[in-house]
Amino acid sequence: MKKLSARRRHPLAALVVLLLALACTGGLYAVFAPADKAQADETAQSLTIEEGKKLYTVGCASCHGTGGQGTSDGPSLVGVGAAAVDFQVSTGRMPAATSQAAQIPRKKNIYSQAEIDQLAAYIASLGAGPAVPTEEQYGPEGADAAKGGELFRNNCAQCHNFTGKGGALTHGKYAPDLEGVTPKHIYEAMLTGPQNMPSFPDSTLSEQNKKDVIAYLNAVNGEETESYGGLALGGIGPVAEGLFAWIFGLGALIAVAVWVAARTAKAKKS
Repeated sequence: MKKLSARRRHPLAALVVLLLALACTGGLYAVFAPADKAQADETAQSLTIEEGKKLYTVGCASCHGTGGQGTSDGPSLVGVGAAAVDFQVSTGRMPAATSQAAQIPRKKNIYSQAEIDQLAAYIASLGAGPAVPTEEQYGPEGADAAKGGELFRNNCAQCHNFTGKGGALTHGKYAPDLEGVTPKHIYEAMLTGPQNMPSFPDSTLSEQNKKDVIAYLNAVNGEETESYGGLALGGIGPVAEGLFAWIFGLGALIAVAVWVAARTAKAKKS
């Protein structure tokens, strides 16, 4: 008893007891505590990918191949990234009604957002590609609409018209009207370059540049936007502008020619 009492009074006794208590607590926590958050997130991601694979097998594999490698009816999806899937499926362009059309039109989508996220996760697992942008990336905070207008006119107006009204291209293709398109989808389109559109990765147009372009389109196509000059001919589209030039421009030239001929004939008679 005297020896045990002496040990209790030893200066390191309290430290030893504390270390033993911590070791026991840690062991019990490791045994009974729930799975680590990282492990839980990994498990959830695996389940998401698995569900996405099921959706892909039913709705996409017939054109894009069982492993996303592509077929004669659809391109490879390896490396396109989650952003491309979110854009194409959310806008109803995919699944396509036919692969023979010159351009796949926008239509009502058939998947819920949760299913789209699952499909995107599966495609992203096939190869690295652009991720779905966050609201911070495409939101209006800190955007410069004037700079966005300059960027849009230099890079996009050739096809989409300078106010984003769209227009005809060659071989039955067209640049779609951008009015009413959500900022998220505009960002994804610039990032991934769907169908005939070139892609604008961050090395070409930075995140800030994309945000500025979106701000410009919101400014010229917003509900509160007023056209102080009346009907904006330039906002109708390049085909309408060309028609106007042919009808009124050529018509005016013909009228002037007829007037000059009439005046000349009248002068000769006199």
